[in-house]
Amino acid sequence: MNEFKPAPVKPLIPFSTFETLDIRVGTIQKVDEVARSEKLMKLTVSFGDHTRVILAGIKQERANPREIEGLQALFVVNLEPRKMAGEISEGMLFDIGYADGITPVFAVPERSVPDGTRAG
Repeated sequence: MNEFKPAPVKPLIPFSTFETLDIRVGTIQKVDEVARSEKLMKLTVSFGDHTRVILAGIKQERANPREIEGLQALFVVNLEPRKMAGEISEGMLFDIGYADGITPVFAVPERSVPDGTRAG
């Protein structure tokens, strides 16, 4: 097994820049295939007062991507909608490890909280 070496810390930003991100807890209600993609899965996520479709590149990271149905995770909800593989994504799953080449894991609350609860 290779020893993990953390990447260098990115340049400092003002706290006001961080405050522009809207990271919220959502419950993954449904996971569907994205027909034209080898990596993407379509997540239907509840944020309490609304539901969004968020595409996530988890198809090859899990033996059964549908095992995450019912789980809470963190999502960035104020990104501009993005078209990928013919589908529109209305946010981003906030996972840990992808940028470092590690099989990603979810950033999850330690106990259940209401959908739509903000991080930060």
